[in-house]
Amino acid sequence: MSVLALPLLLAFLSSFLTPAAAVISSSTLQLARSHSVTPNAGAPLSTWAASVAAQSAADTARIVSMLTSGSGPLTRAKPKPKNKANPAVPIAPGRQILSIPNYIARAGLGTPAQTLLVAIDPSNDAAWVPCSACAGCAASSPSFSPTKSSTYRTVPCGSPQCAQVPSPSCPFGVGSSCGFNLTYAASTFQAVLGQDSLALDNNVVVSYTFGCLRVVNGNSVPPQGLIGFGRGPLSFLSQTKDTYGSVFSYCLPNYRSSNFSGTLKLGPIGQPKRIKTTPLLYNPHRPSLYYVNMIGIRVGNKVVQVPQSALAFNPVTGSGTIIDAGTMFTRLAAPVYAAVRDAFRSRVRTPVAPPLGGFDTCYNVTVSVPTITFMFAGAVTVTLPEENVMIHSSSGGIACLAMAAGPSDGVNAALNVLASMQQQNQRVLFDVANGRVGFSRELCTA
Repeated sequence: MSVLALPLLLAFLSSFLTPAAAVISSSTLQLARSHSVTPNAGAPLSTWAASVAAQSAADTARIVSMLTSGSGPLTRAKPKPKNKANPAVPIAPGRQILSIPNYIARAGLGTPAQTLLVAIDPSNDAAWVPCSACAGCAASSPSFSPTKSSTYRTVPCGSPQCAQVPSPSCPFGVGSSCGFNLTYAASTFQAVLGQDSLALDNNVVVSYTFGCLRVVNGNSVPPQGLIGFGRGPLSFLSQTKDTYGSVFSYCLPNYRSSNFSGTLKLGPIGQPKRIKTTPLLYNPHRPSLYYVNMIGIRVGNKVVQVPQSALAFNPVTGSGTIIDAGTMFTRLAAPVYAAVRDAFRSRVRTPVAPPLGGFDTCYNVTVSVPTITFMFAGAVTVTLPEENVMIHSSSGGIACLAMAAGPSDGVNAALNVLASMQQQNQRVLFDVANGRVGFSRELCTA
């Protein structure tokens, strides 16, 4: 199972309609970012640099854990959509809500529904929430109480779901409660597999399988839980394929926003009609991740010269490009980043300031920022304006190119991760059923 560290938060609402079986529907949830990398205005530059450096380190830990975790086989859906209303569910930057680097939304679990703010992670499969009496969970955050839900039940060892979790634990044999262990970013946890009613917007998913956290080590676990939107058998997409047809999209608001102005749209109905799409690629060794074929990058109107081997998709080595909303700053393979950085500096034509917060292309004067364009197979391009290219210090005196190089060697050296800051104010469509990923500019920052 793949795991990354800057997820999204979902909102589970407290009143719901249960959809008819095998009827494709749609919902839209509002997202919020749960953390800001920019300290309060007026904070010292060193504080800002430390905050950004910490986030960069969290990104690294997320990528490592995502790429070294196992995953189950891909589950593909073949839905037959029927027209149905498409309510929108708001999402927003929740920086003032949970003080963690995730996008968030409200949601309800159990009967009656217990409201939680859960992270939405497209590169993770499992769902998990803190349960009562969890050791190491955030004491100040709400937790789920299984005893207060009339529909909760544990998943037994020997069941198909137990076989699909990473590192299942069944010390008491078949029929006992199924436990599992998982690494998430820099944290580890132990959980018991359970099932209960999960509500997103107007639809209730009956008997949704999730992990009930019992022991947590580390502080990078979202305090109110997570819903995985990857492609594995226990992901939200797989568990709801008859309801939402393995289709979702999101628009992420700017990380500085404090409003639930972004949206998570579930299902094929209500998605953009005119949206540029590129093929979704499948890596059997990392089946949960959303690989696309990035074929080039432009800085301004000039294509950057990079070795194609640094962009090429290779399922054997894991190289290629993934779309991830859990990582905050885009990471490019070292030779790709070096070429982009050098082309960017050449266009700006202003001496760079000393590196700050892990970024090596910073300026302490106002500069004219060129656009950066990601080029994908199928003649699809995504052009980033300045707000998606530069990160500014809290005082406004320093601005840095908000991208970094990946590791120079090792299993992750050839991976390009297109992260959340570069996706802000874009509608990103994941149509797993039809094997495509789409991009459309959409202002969702309020």
